[in-house]
Amino acid sequence: MTAGGRDTRMLLLVVPAGLLGVLLAWALDIPAPIPTEGGVRVIADGTGATVLGLAALPRVHPRAQPPWRLLAVLAGIWCAAELAVLAFEAADIVGVPVTRLGGGQFGTFLVEISGGQVGIAILVGTLAIACYCALAFRRPDAASTDLVLVFAAVTLALRPITGHMSQQPFGSVLGAVHALAAAAWFGMLVALALVVRTRGEWAVTLPRYSAVALPLIATVAATGVVNGLVRIGGPAPFVTTGYGRILLAKTLVLVGLLVLGWWWRRSWVRRAADHRMTAEASLRRAVLEVGVMALAFGLAATLAVTA
Repeated sequence: MTAGGRDTRMLLLVVPAGLLGVLLAWALDIPAPIPTEGGVRVIADGTGATVLGLAALPRVHPRAQPPWRLLAVLAGIWCAAELAVLAFEAADIVGVPVTRLGGGQFGTFLVEISGGQVGIAILVGTLAIACYCALAFRRPDAASTDLVLVFAAVTLALRPITGHMSQQPFGSVLGAVHALAAAAWFGMLVALALVVRTRGEWAVTLPRYSAVALPLIATVAATGVVNGLVRIGGPAPFVTTGYGRILLAKTLVLVGLLVLGWWWRRSWVRRAADHRMTAEASLRRAVLEVGVMALAFGLAATLAVTA
């Protein structure tokens, strides 16, 4: 196995990094129960973001061939994870552990509760992406990632549009923009780490990604601050409530990512653009940043299910 292959497999560490974020959030919210739903949700959010990033890859790497098989597999995992999230939401509404949720209760939740109806739309979106990508793998010449990009963006936006921020003025718009910006920021870097293989490709694609990432980071920060302040209503809850402490931890991780991004632009991006950095070194830096992003995704996923 090549060094690049080993580093690519290190992307699997994104999963435990995301779950670590969930555990950190739980530690900040003790004595609340362990947020199992948060663990499932971070997998759904991370997988969905990766699908979005891979679909957006031609924007920064026009010569890249869409990895249709990988997209189909990831979309299938995304669909399964979203189904599990719905089961947890239904169990919470009914007031029973998810292991004791009955089929009839789950069906009633899906049909009669708005959250379940939105969940059905999310499942349809993820399943449609999986089926389309599977067909595109057989007939790649007749397929386009643009359709996947649109479906993934709409599907990712459905839950935040109807989330707890939807009751606030412009809350739905802010929530959707925040989720999509975060997903694109994370997902496109994962896509580069999965697809880019040579020094020359990094020299072309990394500066393009960096130019896109800057407004995405600003959008994530701005919408996150507004959403958070509206939700908690003042500075005191940042230390007196579990939600506030998790939000503060997420903010600190975001600040760390901003600092890291600033440093990368001065060092990694410039050196890569000048062909002065190996592909393996660029890949390792991408894996490191993706891991920190996954930690933030874990905190955010738990935040979304914290009262």
